[in-house]
Amino acid sequence: MTTFETIAETLRNAETIGVASHLRPDADALGSTIAFTLWLQSLGKTVHAFNEEGSTGKFHYLPGHEVVALPPATPKKFDVFVALDTSVKNRLGTVLDAIAPGTPLINIDHHVSNENYGDQNFIDPTAPATGQILVEFFQKIGAPITRDMATNLFAAISTDTGSFQYAGTNERTFAAASHLIACGVDVPGLSRAMYDSQPRRRFNLLRHALNTAEFHSDDRIATFSLPLDVVEELQVLPEDNEGIIDHLRSIEGVEAAVFFEELPENKVRVSARSKIPAIDVCKVCKQFKGGGHPMASGARVPGSLQQVKHVFLKALDHEIRNRN
Repeated sequence: MTTFETIAETLRNAETIGVASHLRPDADALGSTIAFTLWLQSLGKTVHAFNEEGSTGKFHYLPGHEVVALPPATPKKFDVFVALDTSVKNRLGTVLDAIAPGTPLINIDHHVSNENYGDQNFIDPTAPATGQILVEFFQKIGAPITRDMATNLFAAISTDTGSFQYAGTNERTFAAASHLIACGVDVPGLSRAMYDSQPRRRFNLLRHALNTAEFHSDDRIATFSLPLDVVEELQVLPEDNEGIIDHLRSIEGVEAAVFFEELPENKVRVSARSKIPAIDVCKVCKQFKGGGHPMASGARVPGSLQQVKHVFLKALDHEIRNRN
């Protein structure tokens, strides 16, 4: 695995740098992208930050969010490109089309399913968020963390750990969060922006999810499906889906929850969450060319909503009944 020092040296020797994270970004993806971009800009670099969806409205509370743009239609030449929080290269989506062939790629991530697709790779599955890795990166190389960088990184860590609840949250996580607070994070203000400022359409989506939830495998699996016609009816955006699945996982007796989202072109986006370490949803998602973490993973699966739901639940039921 490439060291922090080697990555830092590569970036300091570069002039034009690209930074991006995975499609359907969460706060870890965007917060890490923004913080890393702000640091590179402070070094005087020419930096272009991309995401397939740009900086979605949901994350406009992140300071510096405007640095994240939609990728250009034609390839750009970079001295080096940095992929953050992206376990599989094609999860960069249309960003890949914006990178000129032959561009050196740095891959920094925390997913256990990461494929080490970069020319330089720093993958730490013991870190519950890429934001934590970046805090440790900046500390290791002696780079100052500004208040705006710290706010983005705190949002990244807080959301990806479920407000410091999920497995993998450890003393390093709290040490990183403590350091960020010392750098100026307004925790109450940021928390209100992250958790208490949801649009009404997301409430409507949550209501629909709870009213249509189903239970399988002796009530050990809870599911929610979102057909395209319901998306149209409720006028919800992709960013509204985040966190809905946690309401299903929180039900007593439920050991795993799955969200099935119908996509155009006969595909289904699957998000799976496990409540106990013995149920490895990453193992199941890998069967469908997906991945992520043992307790939080996803995949995009060809087929109709009912077809994908049937085959995925069959695989998950097998995982549950044959767990160690």
